[in-house]
Amino acid sequence: MADLSKIYLFRMTHIENIPHILQYGITHINSKNKNPSYKTIGDTSLISTRDLFSLPDKTVLGDYIPFYFGPRMPMLYVMQKGYNGVVATNPEDIVYCISSIQKITDYNLKYLFTDGHAVDSYSSYFDSNDIVNIKTIVDFQAVKATYWRDDSDLDLKRRKEAEFLLSQDFPPDAIIGYCVYNDTTKKQLLSYGIDSNKIQVKPDYYF
Repeated sequence: MADLSKIYLFRMTHIENIPHILQYGITHINSKNKNPSYKTIGDTSLISTRDLFSLPDKTVLGDYIPFYFGPRMPMLYVMQKGYNGVVATNPEDIVYCISSIQKITDYNLKYLFTDGHAVDSYSSYFDSNDIVNIKTIVDFQAVKATYWRDDSDLDLKRRKEAEFLLSQDFPPDAIIGYCVYNDTTKKQLLSYGIDSNKIQVKPDYYF
């Protein structure tokens, strides 16, 4: 079985959301602890699509908190560059909250995961019964790919965007670290009381 403590999960958020996350964790939109001042950085049209997207178990994709299995995803490119009607966000303002599948299981949280972008018709859904096979289900080579346009592999982008979907609020203690663009952002996280050893400056995680 794969070492679940070494399979990391990446959630991107605006730095203005971090104080709320430190207190309540990463919360669902319908949670009693949801952030009334939540700062959105994603594609709102895609968010609307996810809110209406039915899953095999009759739940709705929008009811889940999505994580990626790696950094530097196509969605980050959209966030930073401002494509598809998305307002561009300075990379200094984008923070990765990092966890692992082991942390999810330690907290006994319910989840699904996919082998590609969750709204793509070619993607399949899996649950905790399939986690023992995650290394063969998720294409981690695709996840790690620096570029996702490949004329010899037109499915690369879909596989790179495999998702881990959490159906419950994500507790703050389940966050094992934070990755940021530069020292300026790190200093801001330090001012929130986050330990320095939990913050890594990773400019290569950005565009």
